Amino acid sequence: MRRALGSLGCCPALPFLLLLLLLLPPAARGSPHRLRRQPRPGGGSAGNLPAADTACKNRPLDLVFIIDSSRSVQPEEFEKVKIFLSKMIDTLDVGERTTRVAVMNYASTVKVEFPLRTYFDKASMKEAISHIEPLSAGTMTGLAIQTAMDEVFTEEMGTRPATFNIPKVVIVVTDGRPQDQVQDVAASARAAGVEIYAVGVDRADMQSLRVMASEPLDEHVFYVETYGVIEKLTSKFRETFCAANVCALGTHDCEQVCVSNGGSYLCDCYEGYTLNPDKRTCSAVDVCAPGRHECDQICVSNNGSYGCECYEGYILNPDKKTCSAMDMCAAGRHDCAQVCLSNDGSYSCDCFEGYTLNPDKKTCSAGDMCAPGRHDCEQVCVSDDLFYTCDCYQGYTLNPDKKTCSRTDACAPGTHDCEQVCVSNGGSYTCDCYEGFTLNPDEKTCSRAITSSLITTEESCKCEAIAALQDSVTSRLEALSTKLDEVSEKLQAYQGRQQAV
Repeated sequence: MRRALGSLGCCPALPFLLLLLLLLPPAARGSPHRLRRQPRPGGGSAGNLPAADTACKNRPLDLVFIIDSSRSVQPEEFEKVKIFLSKMIDTLDVGERTTRVAVMNYASTVKVEFPLRTYFDKASMKEAISHIEPLSAGTMTGLAIQTAMDEVFTEEMGTRPATFNIPKVVIVVTDGRPQDQVQDVAASARAAGVEIYAVGVDRADMQSLRVMASEPLDEHVFYVETYGVIEKLTSKFRETFCAANVCALGTHDCEQVCVSNGGSYLCDCYEGYTLNPDKRTCSAVDVCAPGRHECDQICVSNNGSYGCECYEGYILNPDKKTCSAMDMCAAGRHDCAQVCLSNDGSYSCDCFEGYTLNPDKKTCSAGDMCAPGRHDCEQVCVSDDLFYTCDCYQGYTLNPDKKTCSRTDACAPGTHDCEQVCVSNGGSYTCDCYEGFTLNPDEKTCSRAITSSLITTEESCKCEAIAALQDSVTSRLEALSTKLDEVSEKLQAYQGRQQAV
């Protein structure tokens, strides 16, 4: 379906608006404009920009014009196309950070007049457009679109990275029927994210325009009867690419932040605030609510922002978010009298060996090192404040291990006080003397004995009496032995008779 010029929404005031736009200084018509997220003092418009500039700023685009210069386009008609391009550029917010423009000229061959990276001001673009010459050959529209994809929509040629989310737009202007397979090429371009507008003039094939254009077709396909009125399409594209900045006009009712959205707007809030259900006013948020902060342990709200803290026994790490258990036994951090034992953010007290922990669990008292079970002495433990030594009972000596004891030789040199002979008796001893000496009454020392070769009468009588007694005893023993022999013989005879019977 062809769209006639009268259905493009033109109005009597359009020539005046276009003239006003052309008369504006370049800074007012083409300078970038960025909405800042800050309160609007007094509800007025942002800054002192002219109303015409703040009211209409086209969204940033990577825009490529593909113009047909085949033999069917007369030279004077081609000049009309160039005027159309120039006026289109006047309506755009051209700049390195706003809309970038490239122009391609095609017939049976394709020529990139200038890519997206070449010009960032309107005057230079319009000057370059004025020098474009027609190619005067066939109509290879598919080849032109493919060349745009291969040689113009690349970062090397000035297309911005996909992460910038800058729309890629193509406006094809033709008056004939494509002589190649434009359908598949256009479909691939659209699939790659390129938005295609098709402008047909005079003898243009409407079916081909619809095949190459993006959906919805009634917004992307245009037709004019002659090149003489093509420039009037400028107003339609201006409506398409240019959105009113309601936030700059000061006609919104957002309490804090206004975000322009095409010809409308949305309200937003400063950090630390949340948009109320009325979508206009804001309320302070609880930044320490679960899931809203990054604190490892404790979140402390502070007028729309927050800080992190840690539980007792922990210390905030340099990242100001996470916590680590501190050394509770570091000097000055505990009240243990002797030993501090750290335990994951807490601590307990202990004592040195030989001391016991008092009931207050902090101070220590010296213990009895010789108490049962506290030492390893075999016989005697001798306590010495914090230490102990082992000893042995009398008659025993401490072994080299300093713990066990062995029975001592009481007569070992230096261990007794006998003058001559020491006689050991278990763990004690007695003294004796050599032959010819007698033990003195002190039981320790000895004196030489007095001997004589003369035997007294009394001693002689004693010897005779002893000898007589010995003879008497011997005689009686012999008689007793004889009787025992007789008894033994009779006993044997008796036993013999018994056995015979």
